[in-house]
Amino acid sequence: MSQAFEHEEVVVRRGRRSGLPLIVAVHSRVLGPAVGGCRLRRYDTWQDGLTDALRLSEAMTYKAAVAGLDFGGGKSVIALGRDTGLTAELREAALEDLGELIASLAGSYRTGPDIGTGPQDMVVLKRFSPYAYCAPAGHGGTGDSGGPTATGVLAALRAGARHVFGDASCAGRTVVISGFGSVGGKVAAGLAAEGARVVVSDVDKSRKGAALASGYGWVEPDRALSAPADILVPAAVGGVLDAAAVRRLAAPLVVGPANNQLTHESVADDLAEHGVVWIPDYVAGAGGIVYALSRESENHDHEAAHRRVEGIGDTVGQVLGLARSAGVTPLAAARRIAEARLAAAPARPARSRPSSSAYIA
Repeated sequence: MSQAFEHEEVVVRRGRRSGLPLIVAVHSRVLGPAVGGCRLRRYDTWQDGLTDALRLSEAMTYKAAVAGLDFGGGKSVIALGRDTGLTAELREAALEDLGELIASLAGSYRTGPDIGTGPQDMVVLKRFSPYAYCAPAGHGGTGDSGGPTATGVLAALRAGARHVFGDASCAGRTVVISGFGSVGGKVAAGLAAEGARVVVSDVDKSRKGAALASGYGWVEPDRALSAPADILVPAAVGGVLDAAAVRRLAAPLVVGPANNQLTHESVADDLAEHGVVWIPDYVAGAGGIVYALSRESENHDHEAAHRRVEGIGDTVGQVLGLARSAGVTPLAAARRIAEARLAAAPARPARSRPSSSAYIA
């Protein structure tokens, strides 16, 4: 993220019920209302949560623009302290506080699940605003976005394989998946069904048994990046690729759904110099938001929304084609595509906002 403050609007508020810091960061509404998930996690300071929201909301702007969505980028964070005891009562109070804040933004920021939240939490937010996506089907939502996210990653992965290996099939290839959670597990199942040799890793050692029972190999987290592989799939937390990590990479193709995989944008150059093709995370991981918005905001049926998710493969092909022809990294190519779309967008009228000293913009 650049050092200049480029966000349209940032709200920091102390929840009146929970007492917890609440942050909504809107990076851009150029293409439409800002959209981005609600993250509930522990931070050393609430300012670290603000930094997270600023970085992630910017990535959401590019994710939506590259994916062809008529939405901008935002993010919300409920910042827990390291020693905060998160009871069920405190969780609900914090979500009610955030729901009230989102409602005050009158549809100009819309959210869904992210790290620490899920479909049931969206039910609480929907008490205050209709703009909480991926609630369970019984509450009018599309439920867990892990499936569509994994579908998009698999489409991106095939497009990347075609570019690197000359063949989109992953049959016979070794794929290391770092993060065996909801999305990583679904990506693993899809690859195994295609005939790939799947090796998984997770900091939660309790998942090793399930991985082995599914017929997957296992590698310890500290060896996942250097494990012999054709493809590496980062599917856990971000910040896993820095200059030192790039030198340990064994796979020539890296593509996965983890947000903000690079510690700094310059790492994209390090990857290219190391001979690694890296698909930008905000391109590969867009399936969940593409599906949810297609269904819940644009009223497409499942088949049409699924086709849009599969279209991520075409987007990756476009990004890699531009990178090759222009002699730039895939990250620079994706940014060019996104920025061209943002620059071509018609001007939108400024949104009037409620009077509040909580606004920092």
